[in-house]
Amino acid sequence: MRVRALAVGLALTAGLALPVLAPSPAMAATGQQGYVDNIGANTVTVFNTATNTVTTTIPVGAQPADVKVTPNGQHAYVVNRSSGTVSVIDTATNTVTTTIPLPAGDHPQALAITPNGLHAYAANFNGTVSVIDTTTNTVTTDIPLPSGSDPRFIATTPDSLHAYVTELGLGQVQVIDTTSNTITATIPGFTQPSGITITPDGLHAYVDDFATNSVSVIDTATNTVVGSPIPVGNAPYGNAVTPDGHQVYVGNVSDGTVSVIDTTSNTVTTTVTVGTSPYKLGMNPDGKHVYVGNFSSNTVSVIDTTTNMVSATFAVTGPFGIAITPVVAAPSLTITKTHTGTFTPGRTGTYTITVGNNGTAPTDGTTVTVKDTLPAGLTATSITGRGWRCVQRTLTCTRSNVLNPGNTYPPITLRVRVARTATGTLTNTATVSGGGDGTATATDPTVIDPRDDHHQW
Repeated sequence: MRVRALAVGLALTAGLALPVLAPSPAMAATGQQGYVDNIGANTVTVFNTATNTVTTTIPVGAQPADVKVTPNGQHAYVVNRSSGTVSVIDTATNTVTTTIPLPAGDHPQALAITPNGLHAYAANFNGTVSVIDTTTNTVTTDIPLPSGSDPRFIATTPDSLHAYVTELGLGQVQVIDTTSNTITATIPGFTQPSGITITPDGLHAYVDDFATNSVSVIDTATNTVVGSPIPVGNAPYGNAVTPDGHQVYVGNVSDGTVSVIDTTSNTVTTTVTVGTSPYKLGMNPDGKHVYVGNFSSNTVSVIDTTTNMVSATFAVTGPFGIAITPVVAAPSLTITKTHTGTFTPGRTGTYTITVGNNGTAPTDGTTVTVKDTLPAGLTATSITGRGWRCVQRTLTCTRSNVLNPGNTYPPITLRVRVARTATGTLTNTATVSGGGDGTATATDPTVIDPRDDHHQW
C-alpha cells in the first residue's frame, strides 16, 4: 500500500511534465464559475458552469494543490505547495489581488474556509496548519501537528467551530477547535486517510482511506468511527457531499471511477466511470452537479447528481483541486416600459414604467432610482407614482423601501406631449439602478400615427 501512497506524494512533489498554459485576458464574472488548480502548470483555470467552457486562466504560485471559494463567492483562495504561499483571486475580475506568505517551511497542500468566511485553514506538508484571517489576509497562527503527519485534506464543520485534518502519514484524523486553534481530539483507526467531507448537518464526517479502498464515517459528537468501513473503488482520494447530505461522491484514483454513497444506508449505490486519475472533486453548491478533476487525462468530468451519469467533459491541463462559486442570494431589479396604442402629433400619450425584483433576495434598502430619457419629439407633462419621489425636470423617480423577491413597486405614470412634427417611430428609454443591484434598461418603441393630425388644429 505504501507504493500507492508514494505515487500520490510524487504527484505533489515532483516537477510534473505538463505544458504551461498561457494566461488569457481577464473576464468579468458572470453567473457561477468553477476554479480548477493546475498543479503542474502553476495556474488556475476558470470555467463557466452553465456552458462547461473555459473562460480564462490565472497565473498563481508554484504547484497549486487546492482551491476553495469564500461563502460570499467574492474570492477564491489557492494554496501553492512549492511556493509556500496562498493566492487570493478576486472572482469579479479573475485576477490575483493578494499573495499571502506562509511561515518559513510551510508547504500547503489542502485548504478549508470556515462557513462564516472569517478564516481559511491551510494544511501544510511539513506538519502544521496555518490559520489565515480572511479580512486582513494574514497568517494569525501556525498549529503544530504530530511529526510525520503528512496532512492531506482539511474540512470545517457547518458551525465553523471545528476543523478536521486527515493525516495520511499517521493513519489518524485530528480535530482542531477553531476558537482556541488547538487540537482537542485525535481519531485513530485509519491506514492512510485522505479525503474528508462533513455532512451539512454537521453530524458525520466521511473519510477516504487511500490504502484500504474504503470510506469510514466519524460521529462528530463523539469523534469516533462508527459502523463498518464502506468498500469503494481503488485508491480513494478526494470526496464531496451533496448540499442535502444524501450522497457522498468518492474519486477512486486507480480505477478512474467515482463511487456514490447513499448516506442513509452507507452503501455504494452506483459507480460512475470518469477520466484517468480522479484526485479531487468539487460540488456545485446547488447540488445538481459534481465536478471531477481527472489529472492524468487532462479533463474535468461533470456528473449529473440526479442521474449519476457524466453529462459533460471538458479539457483542462492537469486538474487537481476544484471549487465552485456559491449561488449567492441577491436582488435583481427589472424594469418594463409600455404604452397603449399609437401616438398622434399634437396629442398626449402615456407610458407606464414598472420596477420588479426578479432576484433571490430583497433589495438592500438603499435608494432605487428610475430615470427616463425621452427622444426628440416627446415632451414630459408629468411623472408620478405612488410612493415614488419624482422630479419632472430630470425625469427621475426614487424610493428606498425594501422590495422583496417576486414583487413589484407601484407603477410610475409618465405623460408626454407629442410634437406636431413627430413622425415614424420614437424610442423611449428608462433605467433602474440601486437597491443592491446594477442597472437594468427598458426601451419602448412608439409609432407616431399622423392620420388624426388634422383634429389638433
